[in-house]
Amino acid sequence: MSDRPSIRPDMAAAPVEGPLAREALALAAFDHVVSRASGFRPREGQRQMAAFIASTLSGVRLGDESVSGDAALPDRGIAVVQAGTGVGKSAAYAATVIPLALAQGRRVVISTATVALQEQLIHKDLPALAALLPQPFAFALAKGRGRYVCRLKLDQLSGGDPAHADLFGTEDGLSQATADTWQERGRQYQQWSQALDQGDWDGDRDRLDDPPDPALWGPVAAERHTCTARHCPAYNSCSYYQARQRLAQAQVIVVNHDLLLSTLGLHALPAPQDCYLVLDEAHHLGPIAQGQFTAQVDLMRTSWLDRLPRAFDEVASAISHHPADDVAVRARELKAAMGELARLAMARVGGMPGWGERRPDAPPAVDRFEGGVLPAGWDEVVGTMAAHATALLKVAESLATQLKALAREEPSEASRCAQLYSRIGGFAPRLQHAQETADLWLQTAADGQPPLAKWLEAGVHHGLVTLTAHACPLQPGHLLRSHLWRHVRGAVVTSASLTTCGGFEHFLHESGLAWDEAVATCQVQSPFDHARQGRLVVVQTRADPKDVDGYTREMLDALMADLQQVRRGALVLFTSRAQMAQARLLLERGEHRDLRDAVLVQGDASRTALLRRHAQRVADGEVSILFGLQSFGEGLDLPGELCEWVFITKLPFASPADPVGQARADWLRSQGRDPFSELVVPATGARLLQWTGRALRSETDEAVVVCYDGRLLRQSYGRRMLQGLPPYRLQRRSGGVTTDV
Repeated sequence: MSDRPSIRPDMAAAPVEGPLAREALALAAFDHVVSRASGFRPREGQRQMAAFIASTLSGVRLGDESVSGDAALPDRGIAVVQAGTGVGKSAAYAATVIPLALAQGRRVVISTATVALQEQLIHKDLPALAALLPQPFAFALAKGRGRYVCRLKLDQLSGGDPAHADLFGTEDGLSQATADTWQERGRQYQQWSQALDQGDWDGDRDRLDDPPDPALWGPVAAERHTCTARHCPAYNSCSYYQARQRLAQAQVIVVNHDLLLSTLGLHALPAPQDCYLVLDEAHHLGPIAQGQFTAQVDLMRTSWLDRLPRAFDEVASAISHHPADDVAVRARELKAAMGELARLAMARVGGMPGWGERRPDAPPAVDRFEGGVLPAGWDEVVGTMAAHATALLKVAESLATQLKALAREEPSEASRCAQLYSRIGGFAPRLQHAQETADLWLQTAADGQPPLAKWLEAGVHHGLVTLTAHACPLQPGHLLRSHLWRHVRGAVVTSASLTTCGGFEHFLHESGLAWDEAVATCQVQSPFDHARQGRLVVVQTRADPKDVDGYTREMLDALMADLQQVRRGALVLFTSRAQMAQARLLLERGEHRDLRDAVLVQGDASRTALLRRHAQRVADGEVSILFGLQSFGEGLDLPGELCEWVFITKLPFASPADPVGQARADWLRSQGRDPFSELVVPATGARLLQWTGRALRSETDEAVVVCYDGRLLRQSYGRRMLQGLPPYRLQRRSGGVTTDV
């Protein structure tokens, strides 16, 4: 039993006034939990993290958001904590923040980037904490609306009648499915409907025995634009709203970053100023925010606009409503504008080098508008597109308002109104995509401000040309500061890889927390003895990595030789699919064929299936080697013999073809700044920290990390990246000789 002060059973329920009292309560709660946890071994770093969180949040006042929106008030607190692998960060924040919130009658939202961490919290960490805290609390997992079935759609489509597809504005490809396909889908929908009726399924997509194909799930998925909420006749049995009710009763809600950001202002989750917010895996925050505020529209598949006038007219006639605009003309003009924009875009894309020789499986060609400036004459077409999309959205909103009013005033009409609402709602997202993309394309940057990134993507899919228009702001930090942080009162922001090149600066800028006076940073070291448990071997190749062909040949020869040393589990991380494909070809040759059966390649099966097979092989005493790309460089937990070697084929720089990265680099250069030093090196350093972190997962592990990119030692930017890595025993290998550095 620990001699640290424990939380009294009545402490959590008592009013807690003043920073010192709140700090004491939070830290006492943590000590109470760890002293009673079965098999727990005290960790200095974990308590350091808990104490830092308790101190930082002690002065926070929730629910008192400043009218001015000032982000530097003294009663805000944001604890930014880098917690090295093995610290036990989830216990450190959960056992302090949750008791603090309960004592004040407040709630906690824990946001993560990966499903794996959500499952760990919901199935392991939070149940264990609930069993140890004297004050009970309920917790729940929040999911997006699209993870739940819409009972109204399911009932309509379970008959397998393709005529019903148009009721909900389904995607073009779905409405063109064969009669046999619809009959098959109808049988599956009937099975799901029966499972709902019998209580064998709760409507959650993730609770189905077999994950459904998107083409099967999409037509029956719940959507905000096709939902009349409490006006729907299926509201009382709605899977999504039943889940919402469970969330309303929970003191702790687990969510992912995408859903957190996409629902800001929609009241789907507690308001940021009224709860404690924990952002785990927070190094993903900037990229996810960038994606959330990216707009795009398909310029090729526009046949939905041919169906829109009839759908709107039938809905309007059904409720005796007369739109103030000519829907047929607007739809025809919008389709014409999108067609003209597609013609201009294809004329431009067609002039790109190699477009005519593109392979069907090649990634889309990207054509970026430098400085965010559209070609001469394009503004008029884009403006026309924006005007007509906006007008049609207003008609849709007017119809939706009338339908809701009718359902409210005439309950007997609720079922019919819900079906009509779903029909017009199916068109709303596509109209919004057209409007938002066009509006962003028309924006110009103010003096001294970065322009928007604007680009086209064109390719060939199943023999058909694809063409999409895209736009997004360049600074994720600014977006997060405007939409999230100015509302947040108390937060914990944590990850094992917030620092890069030895500091927090890059993360704070990318996440919108730079210059926020409420931010306090802390770096908690991993309990692992990296110098004893692990080695980082940097190989000096004769070929420079910029010589792609020469370097790849030399690197792969060295990799094949090194793989011969593997006795149990290993992970090889590649920076491109082409590189991984070349390695796979080498395994087919006679001199390397003995390794072929030991290798499991990302993409050959699901991630879960590959990892299960890998674990079984190692447990059976066999050699098992995983080949993977970026997604395998993060989030894989392969302790002990499952990963005794990590091979990094090249420094993980981002793709130079990324249009947003290119636009950001151009703008920094226009300001006399160095994008390579400011953006590329820190981002690559953060990625490298994640990749090397696959090696040691416990205090008893021993592993070797081999990096074949000699720039890590040879170049000054490589040495900057090294500053951000754990203190492995560092070695250089040159000409087959390995020496300590």
